Amino acid sequence: MILHIDQKADEPLYLQIHNQIIAAIARGELRPGAALPSVRALASDLGINLHTVNKAYAVLRDEGYVLMRGRSGAYIADPCEDDRADRARIELAKMEDELFELALAHRARGGSWGEFLECAQTQVARAYGAGERTDVDPASDSASASTVAKTRRGGTSSREAAVGGVH
Repeated sequence: MILHIDQKADEPLYLQIHNQIIAAIARGELRPGAALPSVRALASDLGINLHTVNKAYAVLRDEGYVLMRGRSGAYIADPCEDDRADRARIELAKMEDELFELALAHRARGGSWGEFLECAQTQVARAYGAGERTDVDPASDSASASTVAKTRRGGTSSREAAVGGVH
């Protein structure tokens, strides 16, 4: 996979890295046990501070997506070997609350029920790849992408780096 960062985006750089790695896990591009680049190597490839990459990896570790193995580096966690299912249930409860707030805001702005459902359905289909990943049952898939960072093509602030085994 290729990570794209945009220095001019409103989204912090560490979140751009974080969200793209989660999206790659959800799409099956990064499988359990896959090694991530070292903090220094990725920071160098992206032209950013190594503390930014370290923060992204730390958040991914805290969320159960990545295992840190001392000097040997960061690896994609195996969801069968940790408590990711419990974390997924907790995250689902948080998402339900956030979705409720979004629905209320949409309604307060005069939006219709149908518009909101159509938008939500489109984004869920987008998150689950609309056919990209056929080995996963959407009802049981616990890996999902929160957002995928958008890259401003052609801008001088965009940088990218390869992550994972196959590119």
